[in-house]
Amino acid sequence: MSMVLSDRPTRKEILEHWDPEDADFWERFGKGVANRNLVVSIIALLLSFVINTLCALVSAQLGNAGFSFTPSQLFLLTALPGLIGATLRLVYTYMPAIFGGRNFTFACTAILLVPLVGLGLAVQDPTTPFAAFAFWFAFMGLALANFSASMANIAYFFPVAKKGTANGLNAGIGNAGVAVAYLVTPVVIGMSLGLGHGVNTPAGTVLFLQNACFAWVVPTLITLVLVAVFMDNLPMPRQSFAQMASIFKNKHTWFMTWIYTCSFGSFIGYSMALALIIAVVFPDVDARYMMFLGPLIGASLRPVGGWVSDRIRSGAKVAFVSFVLMLAATLAAMAGIAAHNFALFFGAFLVLFMTTGLANGASFRMIPNIFTDRAQGSQVTGFTAAIAAYGAFVVPILFRSDYTVALTVLALFTAATVVLTWFVYVRTGAEIKC
Repeated sequence: MSMVLSDRPTRKEILEHWDPEDADFWERFGKGVANRNLVVSIIALLLSFVINTLCALVSAQLGNAGFSFTPSQLFLLTALPGLIGATLRLVYTYMPAIFGGRNFTFACTAILLVPLVGLGLAVQDPTTPFAAFAFWFAFMGLALANFSASMANIAYFFPVAKKGTANGLNAGIGNAGVAVAYLVTPVVIGMSLGLGHGVNTPAGTVLFLQNACFAWVVPTLITLVLVAVFMDNLPMPRQSFAQMASIFKNKHTWFMTWIYTCSFGSFIGYSMALALIIAVVFPDVDARYMMFLGPLIGASLRPVGGWVSDRIRSGAKVAFVSFVLMLAATLAAMAGIAAHNFALFFGAFLVLFMTTGLANGASFRMIPNIFTDRAQGSQVTGFTAAIAAYGAFVVPILFRSDYTVALTVLALFTAATVVLTWFVYVRTGAEIKC
């Protein structure tokens, strides 16, 4: 394919002749373009996870800001972005092929300015009703949906041999937005940035909760400039409905959906619920400046999971070991709550986040090796990511009632995933080694 191109082809010509599996084309032209798009995609995805996570952090502070919502209502608010975001992921997966990767990334990032401003204004008015918060929190869910579009877009830029690492970097560093939100929010809501009035909290401090939202308006505008200038619309094959539906006939679509839900679904679910769990179960503990550690570990180890899987040529083995450790950590978290031992609980959650990251990266090596057709592999990635994102809704909903029951359900789900991964992909005589 590279023989068709001149020694100094235009940007348009490179995209029109895109063939990352051609080693000469990849080294001469493809690698630079792919890496440029990957870097900007990571920035946009990181911002999306920051904005989505703000819902969890804002809900945990509404009581201090003068709102009298019940814990059940707060967990529901925290869960709403997951419901909307996961559902829209099913649609967003196919948008880059229709509108172009750059075009759609720009549009879905720009629209996030609306809920940022809307929620920032709502938290300053103590008469804002619950329904209004439900609307703005649900609107924030669009940020969670961006993941599917981002992964579907980036998947086409890299050869199969490098998809695990590329997808791991995009998803892993992008997911670090959760940790960034946990780290930055406690700082900015304690400072007067001249963006509105503060309120006195029961602890005697002044809270500027609107800063949690307003602080991200300028970074969003900067990201839009980067997307417009440095990303590309890579021509992608458009699939008919029949072709898209064909993935559902393959049993491995459902197996990988289960596996990815246990990894990413747990990551995003625990990320959304952690702040409220600590606030309700351990109200005497000030964990504001520690909570970022879990999401940071999980996101950081996601590319590591992809890299290790590529090195040992088995994402399934990495995922299997990760799920075994995840099960043990879930049981330890239950023990921490039962004993009201914050150190045990928080330590277990750090291990939980670690295992979700490793399993996340491993799954991105598994999918392209199971589904060798690039278009089909991209569709399966998008579908599994969409279903897994419901973890951001299900996990907070589970914790609305009994915390021990919630963790028991999650432990059983993890145990089932251990068995599934071993039987289908790891054991001697497994149908597919991936």
